[in-house]
Amino acid sequence: MGWLSRRRGVNHDEMEAEDAPTQPTGYAETASRLHAFNRYEIKYLIDELKVAQLREELEARMEADPYSPLGGYPVTSVYYDTPDLRFYWEKIEGLRFRRKLRMRLYGKPASCAEDTPVHVEIKQRVNRVTQKRRLSLPYQQARRWLDEREELELDVSGTSRGFVNEVTSLVGNLDLRPIVTTGYQREAFIGREADLGLRVTIDHRVHGRDRDFHFASSAENRFLIPPKLAIVELKANERVPYWATDLTARLDMSVVRISKYCQSVEAFSLAPSSRYGSAENVLAPSTDLITSR
Repeated sequence: MGWLSRRRGVNHDEMEAEDAPTQPTGYAETASRLHAFNRYEIKYLIDELKVAQLREELEARMEADPYSPLGGYPVTSVYYDTPDLRFYWEKIEGLRFRRKLRMRLYGKPASCAEDTPVHVEIKQRVNRVTQKRRLSLPYQQARRWLDEREELELDVSGTSRGFVNEVTSLVGNLDLRPIVTTGYQREAFIGREADLGLRVTIDHRVHGRDRDFHFASSAENRFLIPPKLAIVELKANERVPYWATDLTARLDMSVVRISKYCQSVEAFSLAPSSRYGSAENVLAPSTDLITSR
């Protein structure tokens, strides 16, 4: 039985609230420091050979994310967890209330400097609703805050101060530390007219590592799913339009429940491996389009 065929039988109507922004975002994103949003999503797997057709049909109905350059942009995240992987097991066990902490970079990891903007994020689920809150700050400051447990010296108040206090408490009380890094090349599309709340992303070459957590590290990565597959996420404020689900059916795309964080944990044997794991190393990219390190 093939990798795709093992995922058949999942209901297309089973949606989970997603943390994608309601405004376009990318590595040139210039919005305010603190963001909070929740959306609903369906995740799919697609063969890379079918991505060109998918992209063509999306471009006919949607706009390319204005913050996304031609070919997409790299997204890299460092996930934090407890020594016994509390956040991982909360996800695996499907707890109604769960959250996780990560630091995210939009742009080429090799170009990340001390003053490069990054996002410190909490992704939280309560029952069927998932929300994401994040704060943008310089990379050096974020590392001192999360990794060295230094007090965050940032002029924030109100909601931002509450977020800062929550992150500080999580890191200190739960003894959080970097566990894995994940990365991929993302293409993004946004809806227009009647589909203004719709956002579709295509994530290529999903990979990760379990050491050397500096974004600019040249450490070797490992594919978390076979590189012949991409992850497609349909995200909407209330519902995914019929034409979009019809498109996924015509392209024989498989609905999946997959967590990039959990895939990375399992790929490096930090927890029992699932059937979705892949042990292939990431080869050096042949072009600058996809950055694996």
